[in-house]
Amino acid sequence: MLNRRLIRIKVFKVLYAAETSREADLSKAEKELQLSLSKTLDLYYFLLNLCPALKKLAAEKIEIGKSKFNPSESELNASTRFVDNRFIALLEKDDEFQKICDKKGFGWAEYDVFLKKLYAGIVASDYYQEYISSDEDSFAADCRFISRIYEEELEDNEMLWDILEETSVYWADDLGYVLNVIIHDLAAISPKSAVPRHNVFLKDDDRTFAFDLLAASMANFDKNLATVRENVPNWDPDRIVRVDACLIVMGMAEAVKFPTIPLKVTINEYVEISKFYSTPNSHTFVNGLLDVILKRMQQSGEVVKEGRGLYTGDE
Repeated sequence: MLNRRLIRIKVFKVLYAAETSREADLSKAEKELQLSLSKTLDLYYFLLNLCPALKKLAAEKIEIGKSKFNPSESELNASTRFVDNRFIALLEKDDEFQKICDKKGFGWAEYDVFLKKLYAGIVASDYYQEYISSDEDSFAADCRFISRIYEEELEDNEMLWDILEETSVYWADDLGYVLNVIIHDLAAISPKSAVPRHNVFLKDDDRTFAFDLLAASMANFDKNLATVRENVPNWDPDRIVRVDACLIVMGMAEAVKFPTIPLKVTINEYVEISKFYSTPNSHTFVNGLLDVILKRMQQSGEVVKEGRGLYTGDE
């Protein structure tokens, strides 16, 4: 499930917390990283389980409309396309999925205000009207409709952000990524397949990458930080943003520890992360300084690249 970018972000946050608190205990940091990594998969199940909760609300709305003393024609003939959605039925029939959600407490019953507001927004949308009026009645159409909910309604939803922050401090960075995974799964799933089962890592060596990167960054933090300061002699060390320093230190550790990762890839990754976690000008600072330091380390033989890792992007 986790790609390398998100792994780097999680390692960075653990490293930053450890160094800022002056508690550079690798064992403790590794436990924190393991917990943070596993929480992304938890969010995947929590968000998928939103579908059955919305279906239940839709069914209740239909029944309430029909049971009125003098229901309107639209209430008597309300569309059941949402309630009959085949993808949601697939989730509800998946015993393993339901057991995971039940065991971890990934229900939405306590968030009824959020559910009602979300459902109202969905029903008022153009894509909902297209869905219930379309002549195409298929599993693929049902999946496309559910995908639109995840595309349109959730990433910028302030109420959802509040729920995620209250539920887990680890989910703030994961929402956009997990939504993309769900949307990808919805495009690939078939009526005869099961709900996708994801592992925490996309590849077996990603776990090794995560923990080796953390260990290398912590072990060489003071040494690499001194190098950062040496390369900005006209700057007061206290003026270097701590986030920028951590990202550059991580980039240095990654360049040494992983000989097959090209320097260009390493630099680009930490520049991109700095755009989200530091000051508006940090990406320029991180890019320039990390580029200078890594080239010098390569020239001195401290950084040695193998295979495609020899490519730096300079032609």
